[in-house]
Amino acid sequence: MSSSHPPTLLTLALRAVQSGALFGRGDTVLVAVSGGRDSMAALHVLARLRGKLGHELIAHGVDHGLRDGAGAELDLAEETARALGVPMTRSVARVAQGGNLQARARTGRLTALRQAAVRAGAKVIATGHHADDRAETVLLRLLRGAGPRGLGVLPPRAGDLVRPLLRARRSDIDAHLARHAIPYVDDPSNLDPRYLRVRVRRELLPLLAELSPGIVSHLCALADQLSGLAASASLPLGTAPLPRATRDALAALARTKSPRMRVSLPGGLVASYDRAQLSVVVTPIASSREARFPAESSASGPGPGPRTGRG
Repeated sequence: MSSSHPPTLLTLALRAVQSGALFGRGDTVLVAVSGGRDSMAALHVLARLRGKLGHELIAHGVDHGLRDGAGAELDLAEETARALGVPMTRSVARVAQGGNLQARARTGRLTALRQAAVRAGAKVIATGHHADDRAETVLLRLLRGAGPRGLGVLPPRAGDLVRPLLRARRSDIDAHLARHAIPYVDDPSNLDPRYLRVRVRRELLPLLAELSPGIVSHLCALADQLSGLAASASLPLGTAPLPRATRDALAALARTKSPRMRVSLPGGLVASYDRAQLSVVVTPIASSREARFPAESSASGPGPGPRTGRG
C-alpha cells in the first residue's frame, strides 16, 4: 500500500508561483531577508527554484537600527546567500516617530526594499509570509474592527510584492529548515507579549485551533474570497448587492490574476485583471475584450449569475 506525503515547501512555492503568475522567466526577483526563519526559508527556496522557474535572484536585508543584534543576523543571511550563489545588499531604514513601532518599522523596511529593487532592476519583491501569518493578520484586522474589504489581506501578489510561501504552514517552514540544515535566528520581539500580534500568534490562534483544527485554512480562504471585493468597490454607487456566484468569480479573478478571465457585472460592466496596473479593473463591456470573446455563463444556483470567460 503506497503512502502519500504532504508536498514539500519547494513544491508549494513552485505551485504558488506558477498558478499565481507571481513572476516570469527572466524576471529579477528581490527576496527580503532578515536572518529569521521565514526569510531564510524563502531565500533558500527561491534559490533552489531558479533552474525550474528561470528567474534571477538577489537578496536584500534592512537594518532598522532598533536592535543591537540585527547586524549579526544580516551577516548570517549574507553568508547563506553567498553559499547559494545569491548576491546580497544591505541598507539601514529610517523609522518614523510615532506610535505602533512594528507598523512604523514595516513601513520603513518596505521603503528601503523598494529603493533596493529599483537599484537592482528587480520586477518584484518576495517576502516570506506564509499561511499562519495571513491567518494572524485576518484576526488582527477583526480585533481592530475592519470591515469585509479590510479582511482580504496578504494576497499572493499585491503590486510589486509577491508571497511565494503563502500556501505553506509554519510547520512546513520549520520542516524545510531542518531538512536542509538552514541556519536562522529568532527575533526576540516575536516572543514579546506587549505586541498584539504576538498574543494572537501564541494565545488566540492556538485556542481557536483547539476548537477548529482547520482554522488557519478557513481564515486564509476567507481572505481569498474577500479580496474580490476590491473589484466590486469600483462599481457605480447605487448598484445592487452582487449575487454570491458573481462575488465568488471576482474573488477567483483577484486570486488568479488571469489576464484572459472576464466577469460580467451589472450595468453593462465587466471586470478583468490589468497586468499594467497590477489590479482588477472594471470597464464598460463595449470597451473591453469581452466584446470579442463572448463569456460562458457560470451561474450557480437559482437566479442570474456572472458570466465569465477566459479568452
